[in-house]
Amino acid sequence: MSDPKVVTPYNSDSSKKAQVAEMFDNIAHNYDFLNHFLSLGIDKLWRRKAINLLKEDQPKVMLDVATGTGDFAIAALKLKPEKVFGVDISQEMLAMGQKKMEKNGYDNVISLEKGDSENLRFEDNTFDAVTVAYGVRNFENLEKGLAEIFRVMKPNAKLVVLEFSKPKKFPIKQGFNFYFKYILPTLGRLVSKDNRAYTYLPESVQVFPEGKDFTDILHKIGFKNTSCRPLSFGISSIYIGQK
Repeated sequence: MSDPKVVTPYNSDSSKKAQVAEMFDNIAHNYDFLNHFLSLGIDKLWRRKAINLLKEDQPKVMLDVATGTGDFAIAALKLKPEKVFGVDISQEMLAMGQKKMEKNGYDNVISLEKGDSENLRFEDNTFDAVTVAYGVRNFENLEKGLAEIFRVMKPNAKLVVLEFSKPKKFPIKQGFNFYFKYILPTLGRLVSKDNRAYTYLPESVQVFPEGKDFTDILHKIGFKNTSCRPLSFGISSIYIGQK
């Protein structure tokens, strides 16, 4: 890769998008377990906090980009939307998510489909709110993906992004770095049987434009009223932008 800031899951000639899709196809069957296990269940709390920021907006039609197995879309049900569309580039993740929707009776409200954040099939000004949990980091072209999200949002609609960030304070910073670089990849490799997926995770977090750098990009795209809220000492952050 010519750009040192482009981190990809595998050392191949495929595009980042193709590699990310392949990676999630590979780990789909263990993804939910690993997510909750490796985060000690805190990821559920983070999702709830992010969704609560949309409570006053009462969105009726929502889009969850990089939906994976649909956990963020399910968390959005507490807002009582009429319809939630979840899109993802990994067919295997969507298959796991679809089973979950049907098992719990969510499939009448949540519709999962294969889709690319940089080329959404929806018309301009469609959604009352858009959510992305741990997905923007995997966009091949971050600005293009965000611009496409902006396009399908209604005027004044909100975007809520949940993404990993890097703690700054001792000793959280040191402990997090050790866990993220050594413990998490080892456990992830053992369970998922994918040698790169959980090594790619810390690498991609390392180069992601977090905090003000990310809200600056949102501004550049056209979002207003942007903000960043660190969670759990800065391990994750919630970003908000309004169209």
